[in-house]
Amino acid sequence: MKKILSYKLFWFAVALVLSITTDYPAIGLIIGIAIALIFGNPVKDVTGKISKKLLQTSVILLGFGMQIGVILKVGFTSIGITFTSIAMTMIIGLLLGRIFQIEKNLSILLTSGTAICGGSAIAAMAPAINATQSQTAVSMAVVFLLNAIGLIIFPPLGHLLGMDEASFGLWAAIAIHDTSSVVGAATQYGAIAAGIAITVKLTRALWIFPLSLGMAKFNKSETKPPFPWFLVGFLIAGLITTLFPVGNELWSSLSKIGKHLMTGTLFLVGAGLTIGELAKVGVRSLLVSVILWIIITAVSFTAIHMDLWYISPDIIK
Repeated sequence: MKKILSYKLFWFAVALVLSITTDYPAIGLIIGIAIALIFGNPVKDVTGKISKKLLQTSVILLGFGMQIGVILKVGFTSIGITFTSIAMTMIIGLLLGRIFQIEKNLSILLTSGTAICGGSAIAAMAPAINATQSQTAVSMAVVFLLNAIGLIIFPPLGHLLGMDEASFGLWAAIAIHDTSSVVGAATQYGAIAAGIAITVKLTRALWIFPLSLGMAKFNKSETKPPFPWFLVGFLIAGLITTLFPVGNELWSSLSKIGKHLMTGTLFLVGAGLTIGELAKVGVRSLLVSVILWIIITAVSFTAIHMDLWYISPDIIK
C-alpha cells in the first residue's frame, strides 16, 4: 500500500473519480483524511500544492454561476461585517493567548488564521512577524484540523438551527477558517448559500493585506503578502456571465464543474492531515483555538439571528 501511495498518480486519480462521481465535498475530505491518517501520504507536499491550485480553479469556475452585480453588491455589503468580525476575533484571540501563556508569535498566527482565512493568512503573516518554522507548522496544523471539522459539522448544524441559505452562507464565511471548507460547506447548503459565502469569504480574505503589511512594518520586515489573483478570475467569470447571457448553458455547466471539482480538491486537502501533522498540535494551542472558534461561531450566529449582520437572499436571485 505504501508503494501505491508514493505515486502521485494514485492521489490525482482518486481526486478525479471523486470529482466526477459526487459534488458533496465532505465525502472527499473524509476519504482524504482517512487514507492519510491510516496509511500516510509520502507525497503530501505535492498534493498540498496541487490542492491550492485546484481550489483557486474551483472558485473561478463557481464564479460563472453568479452575476457581476451580485458579486459586487454582496462584497460591498459585507465589508463592515468582515471588518467587525476580524477585529473582534483578533482582540479576543490575543487576549486568550495571554491568558493561556501562548508564545506571542504563535498566538498571532493562530488568531489571524481564525480571523481571516486559515492557512493563507498564516502563510502571509508568518514572515511579517518573523515567526519560526515550528510556530508556523503548529498554527497550520491546528487551523487545518478545525477547518476540516468545520466543513463536516456546519451544514447539519445550520439545518438543526433552522438557518436559511442566506444566513448560513454568511455564517459559514465568517466562522469557518479556510476558503476550501467555506466553499465546501456552503455548496452543500444550496446555491444562494454558496454565492453569499464565496463572495463574503473572498472579501474577508482581502483583509490579509492591511493586517500583514501593518505587522510587517511594525516588525520592520520587507515581506509583502501575495495577491490572490484567483479573486480577479472570480470577478471576470461573473462579468462574462453578465455580459454574455447567450452562453448561459455553458456558464451553468462550468459552475457545475467547479462544484464537482471541489470534492476532489478537498480530498487532496484532507490528504495533508497525517499523523505527523497532528503530532505538531500542542494542547494549549489547540485549546485556545477551539475556545476562540466557539466564541466567534456563537457571536456571529447571534448577530445573524438578530439581523445585526444581514445579507438579503434577494441579492443572489
